[in-house]
Amino acid sequence: MEREKFSSRIGFILISAGCAIGLGNVWRFPYITGKYGGAAFVLIYLFFLLVLGLPIMVMEFSVGRASQKSIATSFNVLEPKGTKWHIYRYFGMAGNYLLMMFYTTIGGWMLAYFVKMMKGDFAGLDTEGVGAEFAKLTTDMPTMIFWMAVIVIIGFLVCSMGLQSGVERINKIMMVVLLGLMVVLAINSCLLPGASEGLKFYLLPDFGKLIEAGISEVVFAAMGQAFFTLSLGIGALAIFGSYIGKERKLTGEAINITILDTSVALIAGLIIFPACFAFDINPGEGPGLVFVTLPNVFNEMKGGRLWGSLFFLFMTFAALSTIIAVFQNIISFAQDLWNWSLKKAVLVNGVAIFILSLPCIFGMTIWSDFTILGKQIMDFEDFLVSNNMLPLGSLVYLLFCVNKYGWGWENFLKEANTGAGVSFPKKMRVYLTFVLPIVVFYIFIQGYWSLFAGLK
Repeated sequence: MEREKFSSRIGFILISAGCAIGLGNVWRFPYITGKYGGAAFVLIYLFFLLVLGLPIMVMEFSVGRASQKSIATSFNVLEPKGTKWHIYRYFGMAGNYLLMMFYTTIGGWMLAYFVKMMKGDFAGLDTEGVGAEFAKLTTDMPTMIFWMAVIVIIGFLVCSMGLQSGVERINKIMMVVLLGLMVVLAINSCLLPGASEGLKFYLLPDFGKLIEAGISEVVFAAMGQAFFTLSLGIGALAIFGSYIGKERKLTGEAINITILDTSVALIAGLIIFPACFAFDINPGEGPGLVFVTLPNVFNEMKGGRLWGSLFFLFMTFAALSTIIAVFQNIISFAQDLWNWSLKKAVLVNGVAIFILSLPCIFGMTIWSDFTILGKQIMDFEDFLVSNNMLPLGSLVYLLFCVNKYGWGWENFLKEANTGAGVSFPKKMRVYLTFVLPIVVFYIFIQGYWSLFAGLK
């Protein structure tokens, strides 16, 4: 059976960017930037995005396009006879399921907050009242299950319509609306009285703040954010490589996607920092920034109910763009491995993801006393994906593409440089073979070092 293709290049770029653009950009990036000193951190982050994330993205796309398969069988197609690279597929596939086991719940929170904002549930509440609303949501099991189920149904419904008619078409619309909403929200934030201090913090580097936060800690945070924001290592991007033709070289496409992904993160900062400084709120307040701090900001703002509704609609789209992309990858596993029909793959995986998403919600409610390595279930699932699957998976793709016992440098370079556009530089071979694997492994080890240091 011939593999379905994207109908247009822009469709490929937008859906791949949609996979990378998620809550890491619009939730994690602003509070980490706030925590580590603003503009100086952003510069370090952009540097690591270029030298860490971009080459591995090209490799993942290359493996997908050369094999014309998802991670379920791509290594089988390309690996030298007698080698065992394909064993990683089980870990890569597990990474996709694990990511969705908690991401669907957070996507549900975003949708719930959009509805709450529309209804005016936060109107007239003080800071404690807004905090209590979030606490109420995260301890209300039936409500969380309902919103998680809505997100799962929306995601699989889009995927059930096929690659071009569903995933590509809906993602195009969603991404255009998402980008439009962001620009409108950013302009509104930047025009608030007192916003200039927030812009200064965000756009003018103060390297003294890096020393205050601890340079090694800042560098590691920037490396981690650059690495994780692109969803590398679990085949979530390789699948879209398998849906594109050979007309364009893959480096140029990866650059376009990275620019789009980074622009969304940077514009999210333009929404959040001016608003926080305008209302004298600390922008480095951690994950509660979106669910507790910002509703307070919208309460103070003229027309805040409208702006708050638009903000959480944009956050919902950011979450859904990743969810739909990963669901498409999950569906392709069953199609590639067992030749399942689209309908069967959607139904079976829809039920499976719903059931697998329940422990995350139980971990905040009926299993709230249960921890693994000192972490609640959601945090542990996040740890498994962010600190294990993504760095180790990226290391596998990297070694597979540079190692003569894998697919090999020449095969990778030939695939990456087929078509028109920007070529992948041959001079990077030494860096990619000897330096980048050590850096990726360092990120993996550092995650465990932080975990066990926190347990002491």
